[in-house]
Amino acid sequence: MLDRSDWLSAFPLLAGLERDGLAALTAAGQRVAVPRGAVLFRAGDRCHTFLMVLDGSVRVQMTSDSGREIVLYRVARGETCIVTTACLLTQADYSAEAVAESDLDGVALAAGPFQDLVARSAVFRNFVFASFGTRLTGMMALVEEVAFGRVDLRLARFLLDHRDADGGLTMTHQALAVELGTAREVVSRQLKEFERRGLLALSRGRIDLRDAAALGGLADG
Repeated sequence: MLDRSDWLSAFPLLAGLERDGLAALTAAGQRVAVPRGAVLFRAGDRCHTFLMVLDGSVRVQMTSDSGREIVLYRVARGETCIVTTACLLTQADYSAEAVAESDLDGVALAAGPFQDLVARSAVFRNFVFASFGTRLTGMMALVEEVAFGRVDLRLARFLLDHRDADGGLTMTHQALAVELGTAREVVSRQLKEFERRGLLALSRGRIDLRDAAALGGLADG
């Protein structure tokens, strides 16, 4: 049985959970630890567990038949996975893959107790659908960016938003392509163009920004 004081504060929307709902959640929920690099689920897997993340990060991504990958979103503290929610609610198989980007601490709820709580607890149901709605908005923005956005603008924004304390990124062109949902060749070509314009410098596995202000102007359109 879970200790309420140990984890519930990570999920403010559950603060008003009904007594019966809280009892059911603490009785059925299991504290879990997942090591970095572990695959939580793959496309085609059956969904058995609703995971509520307390610490760490999960990367959820899809791979096309041609092998192209795209990161859909990340799940961090106080968040849940909408692909998992959708699979549990529709009893469908997973259509994406999830990987632990760091060591994870979380609360796992089996499919049966999850379905029961959604049916009987208004607070838990609101929590589930509020999380779903928030994440879906982000997914729609991603679809818009990939379908209609210019790769050079999106790449410039990503470089600025993810630079480290030294003003650059330690990241491969393939990893960037996955983040942006495009081909590695497209990213490499655009990075070389940025380098030609003096905006950054490329080395093996490293991108150092040289003119953040100009990249910012480009990212803003």
